[in-house]
Amino acid sequence: MIKAIEVKNLQVSFPTPSGYSAVVRGIDLTIKPGERIAIVGESGSGKTMLGLSMLGIQPSSAKVTGEVIIGDVDMVSANDATARKLRGKYISMVFQEPLTSLNPVRTISSQLSESVRRHNKMSKAEAEDRVLEILTSVGIPAPKERMKSYPHQLSGGLRQRVMIALALINKPALVVADEPTTALDATIQAQILDLLRSGMGDAALMLITHDLAVAADVCNRIVVMYAGNIVEQGPVAEILGNPRHPYTRGLLNAIPKFDKARPPLMPIPGSPPTITEVVSGCRFASRCSYADSQCTASEPKFVDNLACFHPVVGVSQ
Repeated sequence: MIKAIEVKNLQVSFPTPSGYSAVVRGIDLTIKPGERIAIVGESGSGKTMLGLSMLGIQPSSAKVTGEVIIGDVDMVSANDATARKLRGKYISMVFQEPLTSLNPVRTISSQLSESVRRHNKMSKAEAEDRVLEILTSVGIPAPKERMKSYPHQLSGGLRQRVMIALALINKPALVVADEPTTALDATIQAQILDLLRSGMGDAALMLITHDLAVAADVCNRIVVMYAGNIVEQGPVAEILGNPRHPYTRGLLNAIPKFDKARPPLMPIPGSPPTITEVVSGCRFASRCSYADSQCTASEPKFVDNLACFHPVVGVSQ
């Protein structure tokens, strides 16, 4: 059994007219067996690219450096054949839109059977038994009949359950779930979140989301990303109850609250830096009410689960 998945100094860059620019900037992360962590941040913070690069399925134009250690293999430096053996067996992904992720011309049984037989020595009958078992475990009704269905014949909620089944079928060490409840109605969202919370078996979960309420509901640790960096991380209760980074506090304050103690909306002013924008200091400084000359001159190091020169003190509103 894999003890932990280690991400070390991971950087993902893309070519621009002025050279390569990083969208993921020196990420260090350890995910322990069975752990449930949430990667949160606004759109463009690098969350999805972090997940894709951990599986080695980032866009071909990307340049990736650093390490993603799974067992004794580094996914970043591994050749394609080695990466394919690990991907799906030890690390897998649930994508945002299952209709575009599943093969439209193959049945559910065909797609799941292929995955399980690729990574395990199984007969066709044994693979189909495993498919039936996993479809049942993720709560798909009438699984024998659904095995014969094509993706377009299933509802959005059932397709997402199939994606989760595909991610879990080989009993991986880690499942990366990228906004898995996008475009689902509230009732189906709740069912999918319940499945992620209690139906993962021994697999660790890395949930990518912009929704702090979802992160709190499913996970036990929150990692906050901003402009390609991890700026804060910690247990859910600590991050939501007493966030120390001004950006984390800004995310929480941006959640609508309808009481008389504060305005219903408190948005974070300004916008994140663009991929080509050169920032010499803290990348959040231009939007931060606590920033001073130290913040604009140098970038804070990530120490004690925080990257900030001026941590916020006091319980969040």
